[in-house]
Amino acid sequence: MKKFLAILLVALMAVGVLASCNTTTETSSQSGDTSTPAESTPDESSEDAGPVVIFDEDRINPPYVAPERGQTYEREDDGEVYDAALSYYEELVTEAKAAETISERFVKFAKAEAVLLESAVMVPATTQGGAYTISRIAPRTVPYVQWGNDDDRLKGVIISDEFLTKEERAELLEIWGKAMLGEAEYDPKGYLTSKGHTINTVYNTTFSTACATLDWLNTSMQSDTEITVNTVDGLVEYNNLNQMKPALAESWSISEDGKVYTFNIRKGVYWYTAEGKQYAEVTANDFVAGLRHMLDCQEGLEWLVDDLIVGATAYYKGEGDWDSVGYKAPDKYTLQVTLEQPTSYFLTMLTYSCFLPICDSFYQAQGGVYGVDEYAAASADTTKYRFGQTTDVSTQVYCGPFLVSKLQSDSEIVLVQNPNYYKKDEVNITEIHWIKDMGEDPAATYNDTVKGTYPGTGLSESSGTLKMAKDDGNFDKYAYISDTTSTTYFGGMNLNRGTFGLDNGAGQSVKTEDQKIDTHIALNNKNFRKALAFAFDKGTYNGVTRGEDLKYTNLRNMYTHPEFVSLEEDVKVDGKEWVAGTMYGEIVQWYLEQLGSPVKVADGIDGWFNPEAAKAALAAAKEELGDSVSWPIHIDVLTYTPAPSYVAQSEAYKSVIENCLGTDNVVVDIIGLDTSDDYYALGYRAKNGAAGGFDFFAGSGWGPDYGDPSTYLDTFRGYEAGYMTKVIG
Repeated sequence: MKKFLAILLVALMAVGVLASCNTTTETSSQSGDTSTPAESTPDESSEDAGPVVIFDEDRINPPYVAPERGQTYEREDDGEVYDAALSYYEELVTEAKAAETISERFVKFAKAEAVLLESAVMVPATTQGGAYTISRIAPRTVPYVQWGNDDDRLKGVIISDEFLTKEERAELLEIWGKAMLGEAEYDPKGYLTSKGHTINTVYNTTFSTACATLDWLNTSMQSDTEITVNTVDGLVEYNNLNQMKPALAESWSISEDGKVYTFNIRKGVYWYTAEGKQYAEVTANDFVAGLRHMLDCQEGLEWLVDDLIVGATAYYKGEGDWDSVGYKAPDKYTLQVTLEQPTSYFLTMLTYSCFLPICDSFYQAQGGVYGVDEYAAASADTTKYRFGQTTDVSTQVYCGPFLVSKLQSDSEIVLVQNPNYYKKDEVNITEIHWIKDMGEDPAATYNDTVKGTYPGTGLSESSGTLKMAKDDGNFDKYAYISDTTSTTYFGGMNLNRGTFGLDNGAGQSVKTEDQKIDTHIALNNKNFRKALAFAFDKGTYNGVTRGEDLKYTNLRNMYTHPEFVSLEEDVKVDGKEWVAGTMYGEIVQWYLEQLGSPVKVADGIDGWFNPEAAKAALAAAKEELGDSVSWPIHIDVLTYTPAPSYVAQSEAYKSVIENCLGTDNVVVDIIGLDTSDDYYALGYRAKNGAAGGFDFFAGSGWGPDYGDPSTYLDTFRGYEAGYMTKVIG
């Protein structure tokens, strides 16, 4: 799902809101070859039934034909490149969506995910958390849910003036666990004050990528929404016990056929300007305006409603009108949503930013218009269209717990408490400050945390902060291992590169024209991609920041969190019987085994690193590629040079790949960027595949938007619709 395009922050700053977990770490023990059997016999209905064909061999391993070599490098057709690598995956995702039951759907999604992993266009690498951390923040005081934007909502955070000891944290988590079972009340503020702590109401944290818009419907970037979701409420929200609660919808009902949802909008809630002046009442029409504006913007959120809301897809594709969209306000306080088909997880989707409202009257006063073409024309003139511009906080109004009072992209972003918020008693923070920090001076950040400027920080090996904490005694007293999450960061193989440096001269590739062609041809060979994937020693790569003892803790080996969902009932698919309660990751693992893959999908192990498989895949690639390329193949990776952690991980990637495959076969060239703007322009904020200035990039990730595997898998579905396909070119 698409909670956001997540950015990997190897500086590990301000992860103190996360609580401890005990994640088992171990080295991987893998065996097996890279062969791919076309069929398997997991179960047979009778002795004469014959084998059950699980995968289409011609689709999994089509004969490789190297493209004709030209004199200069040219991008190929995006659709052709995608189809060669992932068309079978896309078909399997489509098949899963047509399943008759939820359990069958989950199994078929797992089959599709196995094919995605087998394609080796991306290598799941890490998740959030799993780092040594010291913090003054009480655990579980933000919404505790795997999907949506709610875990970025900070109104409930409890901050002490002192670091929490390991014992205090453990006691709080024990109370929280009982509260989850209904056996206790979780009151971290009362607990801490009883222990002599003083509660701090100002929350300071850091940012590396500046907020680019205050329009929460005109972005899919976490770096934008982590700010703005604190200023606006949606229909529903999760609390810190993982319970869905009413927000701007006081109540709701669902039709007998499961297609029509009717929300009763809370009366007497208002929009406020940045100065706190009341502007207009929140109405059902503001939600209608929000969805239409989101579809008009087409900034990476619109595909979330594909085949979901009646008429929405046809509208944003220009094939239908707005009156046909099933998102209506029959009166001032009633919102009615009509779905294409019953969707069990629809309510879980409502915590994501694409369903947030905007103030209709304010939007139009700032030059806003409706209609895909009309919006595109109007928004091009920023002197007239001002809605959500970050150069002026008065270009947005807010109905949430905080108001934006300052936004300076190069230094600081400040939110202040909305004194008129309708649930003011739930707000524990008076101000939130995001301070620019790209990780250039981690020692200074650590010292600022110890002094109390920041409530918490991660501790890493490469930055020296882990050693600092051990030397001054803070590690022994306060350090814990932060929770891992459902967000997955991955390394993308750029199959159709279009950029070899910025116009300003930054990020220039050192490759010759012939080497550009060689790399392109090689990366479009699946066995070569597998060689890179199996040679990627993620433990070593991760250990340069986490330290040797935690290098496996936050490793992830599949795209979807392996325990994201489980089967609701017994089901038989592809001749295999699955019982209710089976975790999604177990099913993906089984399908990978049918493919002959050595990959192990469990969290907390290096489930891809396999030197023997890497060398076997490389040998197969060299045989298939023949004389179409010259060796070695050069792989460009990006790094942000002022940040020690970024540089250390880039150097680690170069070392592990070259050591495993040999520099006569693969050379990794590190492309250093001296400014964060340049680094993000070629990587994280690249608008499309053509703009990505890399061959391998591990700086992006995905966090789920709702409780269904499609929230992850749709991001690679189709070269135009799949949001994350831009990371693979």
